[in-house]
Amino acid sequence: MTVSVHGALLEVHGVGTALLGPSGVGKSECALELLSRGHRLVADDVIELTPEPDDGLKGRAPERIRHYMEIRGIGIVFVPDLFGADSVCDEVSVDLVCRLERWREGAAYERVGLERPEEEFAGVRLPRLTLPARPGGSMATVVELAARDHLQRQSGVNAAKRLDQRLRDEMERR
Repeated sequence: MTVSVHGALLEVHGVGTALLGPSGVGKSECALELLSRGHRLVADDVIELTPEPDDGLKGRAPERIRHYMEIRGIGIVFVPDLFGADSVCDEVSVDLVCRLERWREGAAYERVGLERPEEEFAGVRLPRLTLPARPGGSMATVVELAARDHLQRQSGVNAAKRLDQRLRDEMERR
């Protein structure tokens, strides 16, 4: 059962990263900045998600819009023409969901990150981050960091848990 979601999908440091959020929040602009840093585009605007037999999830763009992006103020662009054939791929395993939302004063955003909340798509649960987008902020840098942190966590390294344990050990020694 394939489901479609509104967003952008990129391979960032080898991590299939879905950028989701409301229209106009900056998903395509973030994807464009990630492309300029050498990451690869899979889909812009519509992501088709298909469960895999190994409990994973594959993501791709619908064929008719594959490798195209819409950038407000510029219009439609064909990514391989602008960034080269290696700047795109047809599909990727989706590993991480980054929900972009407009910065809200007083909103509670994750500050420690001991555990990752999850979101379900087509019966597959994926780790999800909610990232506040501020005008003039670099969401691409935050998404790159999220992908690197995801890789670390996959290898068993969780900085938040390590710091938590360090503080607990320190308190125990006192």
